[in-house]
Amino acid sequence: MKKFQEPPFKQNAIALGFTLGVHAIAIVGLLFLGLSKPPEQPKKLTTVLIKPKDLPPPMAKPVEQETAAKNQAEEILSPVVDNTQPENLPITPPTPTAQQLADAKQKAEQQQAKLAEQKKKAEEAAAQAKQAEERQKQAEAQAQKQRADEEIKRKTTEQAAKDKAAADKASKDKAAADKAAKDKAAADKAAKDKAATDKAAKDKAAADKAAKDKAAADKAAKDKAAADKASKDKTAADKAAKDKAAADKAAKDKAVADKAAKDKAAADKASKDKAAADKAAKDKTAADKAAKDKAAADKAAKDKAAADKASKDKAAADKAAKDKAAADKASKDKAAADKASKDKTAADKAAKDKAAADKAARDKADTERAEADAKAAAAKKAEQEAAQKKADAKKIASTAKRDFENKIKRAWDMPANSSGQKATARVTLSDSGAVLSVIVNSSDPDVKASVEAAVRAAAPYPMPDDPDARREARSFTSSFTAK
Repeated sequence: MKKFQEPPFKQNAIALGFTLGVHAIAIVGLLFLGLSKPPEQPKKLTTVLIKPKDLPPPMAKPVEQETAAKNQAEEILSPVVDNTQPENLPITPPTPTAQQLADAKQKAEQQQAKLAEQKKKAEEAAAQAKQAEERQKQAEAQAQKQRADEEIKRKTTEQAAKDKAAADKASKDKAAADKAAKDKAAADKAAKDKAATDKAAKDKAAADKAAKDKAAADKAAKDKAAADKASKDKTAADKAAKDKAAADKAAKDKAVADKAAKDKAAADKASKDKAAADKAAKDKTAADKAAKDKAAADKAAKDKAAADKASKDKAAADKAAKDKAAADKASKDKAAADKASKDKTAADKAAKDKAAADKAARDKADTERAEADAKAAAAKKAEQEAAQKKADAKKIASTAKRDFENKIKRAWDMPANSSGQKATARVTLSDSGAVLSVIVNSSDPDVKASVEAAVRAAAPYPMPDDPDARREARSFTSSFTAK
């Protein structure tokens, strides 16, 4: 539950403000009463007696309905006052004397001086209250700033943890997606290979012995190409696994390095706090010792003065012994002071050495952290470049495959009466562009033979210069329709 009780200094400020307000109101009231004008003297009343015959005749008025109260009001006459009577004479106020005027003036001056003093005290109290309020505002601003710094630090830590978790999740999702894509590609390839094998077996049963020998040779070449591709796929998978393991290890090493840096920073701060506490304790011990030495010296001086006054006639030997004792004490005090100075110098040197060592350690940690960040950035850049290179290689290979297909179609001599017949050819090339194997699927033997002849006639194919694009373009599948 939130406490609504005001702090003591704020309560004092409120009470002081209330007191000042009351005094200000009282001062304003006194000033108003002292500076206001005195009441005016009552005006002299003059009564005039009028006889009825001296009144002017009434004027003719139109007949109208008037109330009885109005008619009666017109008949009321003015009051008749006799100025000769003593009670009707005007009262004249007495004239103040010079002493009364002087006393009134002195009283007014005293009142003004008192009001000025009260105003000065009120201004001083207001200034003190303002200073207290400013100190309170500064303390609240400092506390608010500290809370804001702690909140920023907490949010930064939480954001870093969220970013790391998101990066880990993205890496896992990417690995799972890559694996699913590879599995799907392998399943598609296996299904296509099975369908091609089944179709090749049917075609092989219908063909002559020469076709059977050629199909066997083609199958052997295809098996060899499949084995080569499986070996390359396994090598690529192993390399991807190694790269992922290296990335995971780098991330773990970076996390360990960050934790070690944080632990070291905390240890350095604790060490600094302990050094400050030790220095404060040493300074206090030295101050206490100096105070004790001064008290002992003062006491010795008092004792010596009393002894000198009491024993003026004492022998010179006693005086020499006392002087020697005082000299010995002074020597001991000097030796103690020298030792304290040496200890302080040694402590300062040790603190400086420790600060230098801590700075060197921090510099080393910063350097290692910078190197780790640079390595991570280089690895990320290399990964991006590899991905871009792979995409470029696929694009170049796609263009090359399209050129291969166009070249085959230009070299294709379509058989007569084969309009509408379709064929699919899967071609495997060498790095130089020579044909290693051709598998043609078609229901028409003439179309099948013509497509295979066109594939071989179009060789050699212009292979891309880029190794990755060339490896990607070595195998392709094309569809042909006779027109």
